[in-house]
Amino acid sequence: MKCEKIKITKVKEEDQDFWMGIDRHSGEKGFLDKIRGGSGFVVWYKGVRAGLFHYCVLWDSCPFLNCLFISEEYRNKGLGRAALRYWEREMKKLGYSMVLLSTQADEDAQHFYRKLGYVDCGGIVFSGTPLEQAMEIILRKVL
Repeated sequence: MKCEKIKITKVKEEDQDFWMGIDRHSGEKGFLDKIRGGSGFVVWYKGVRAGLFHYCVLWDSCPFLNCLFISEEYRNKGLGRAALRYWEREMKKLGYSMVLLSTQADEDAQHFYRKLGYVDCGGIVFSGTPLEQAMEIILRKVL
């Protein structure tokens, strides 16, 4: 995707320092898997890396957005919306009819996703586990 200020590109090896500074869950192997699998993207604003997103495919039939992150100084400029719309279009081109994503119940991102047409469809509770956190809300959107 390109417009005058916002550009979205597939992640490349030269994006590693930027990527690893944000996505500390994947590790180097996960980062390289996103390059090889084409599932990672960098969001640019005025020629500067401003965010990233990546996904996986659940059950071989439903794309799941694992992470969408826009650096704080670039928020409220339409980058998150542009990234999500880009991803949805790409998933539709690949033949998928629905997408999923999640966010914690204590995060404001849930309101952003609902505003863009996502609907709650479940949740996961990790109380009493090593992954203790607020409930993870699962949202879906039919493309």
